[in-house]
Amino acid sequence: QVTLVESGGGLVQAGGSLRLSCAASGRIFNSYVMGWFRQAPGKEREFVAAMSWMGEWTYYAESVKGRATISRDNAKNVVYLQMNSLKFEDTADYYCAVRSYCSGYGCYDPAEYAYWGQGTQVTVSS
Repeated sequence: QVTLVESGGGLVQAGGSLRLSCAASGRIFNSYVMGWFRQAPGKEREFVAAMSWMGEWTYYAESVKGRATISRDNAKNVVYLQMNSLKFEDTADYYCAVRSYCSGYGCYDPAEYAYWGQGTQVTVSS
């Protein structure tokens, strides 16, 4: 069992930055993958970024590439999503999630993630 708790969302102006946090606890294996997803009102949940738990690789959606950085604080078991140059279309509820090993586009499917946090809301004002 893995428990995930997100924080760091809020209201920010376009062009601004936010750092989302995901505190992970429970039985986390080194082979696990941490993902960030988002869901805007009326839209499907979409992949934002993922990283291997050991930090060997990261993946980013094209829509955030160059503006987002996923990282992990090993000592605290916290995974971060730094978002810069925020756009109105980044407005969504953001979720962190955990799954077993994946690679490439296989990491993009939210249905394959077993554990989810409760989400944190990000609103970007234009």
